[in-house]
Amino acid sequence: MCIFKQKRYREHKENINLFFVRGTDNAMIPLTSLGTTSYTTGPGSIKRFNMFNSSVIRGEAADGYSSGQAMEIIEQITREHLPENIGVEWSGLSFQEKQAGGQTGMVLALVFMFVFLFLAALYESWMVPVAVLLSLPVAALGAYLGVWGCGLENDVYFQIGLVMLVGLAAKNAILIVEFAKEQVDRGVEVVQAALHASQLRFRPILMTSLAFILGMLPMVIASGPGSASRQAIGTGVFFGMIFAVTAGILLVPFFFVLIYKMKAKMKQK
Repeated sequence: MCIFKQKRYREHKENINLFFVRGTDNAMIPLTSLGTTSYTTGPGSIKRFNMFNSSVIRGEAADGYSSGQAMEIIEQITREHLPENIGVEWSGLSFQEKQAGGQTGMVLALVFMFVFLFLAALYESWMVPVAVLLSLPVAALGAYLGVWGCGLENDVYFQIGLVMLVGLAAKNAILIVEFAKEQVDRGVEVVQAALHASQLRFRPILMTSLAFILGMLPMVIASGPGSASRQAIGTGVFFGMIFAVTAGILLVPFFFVLIYKMKAKMKQK
């Protein structure tokens, strides 16, 4: 069979005469006696995916769009313009992204749940931790607005920074709620305790938060290789902490007073 490695033995269709198969009586039968041959055109190779004929599409999203958005557009084009017997399947990193997509809500829900459980154990109350949790959406709103304003995407790097931001914003609220709760337990009126805690804890919260915000600034203005991931993490945390310091701290005393008044009403009932 080594003769077929040479081009002159496979240039013409008559060269198929060189191939034989064994018949029932052990006689060697040429392939040409089993059918006819003709010249035609076709692909040099046929690609298959999961045993189906397939065509490979490679590309990347345009500036300002995430890979998830690009994948959704491709699926939409397929549904609208291609026959029903043609579909889209993903492989490699796109397949992993598709499998892991849509889990942000579940991850954040778990983060909030663990924060709530830890605070419930710390304060020995199911109501007081709610004052801390109510301040966290303010920081998340600042992160989303910051990323949107800078033209970045809601990618996995931003979501990692969002989880970290929840812990940082909760730390600021805990400093106020913890001291206010101690004052209330000593018999101080709720509103007075919340105001006193805000005044006493304002400077340490402001100093630590400003130090962290300035530490995020190099990531916000990062450039060079790998800068996209640093910008996605740094921008969300940077603007989220700004919102947490400016608006979140002002709302924590209000939430604390609201929760304690609701708690008092429940006890009266």
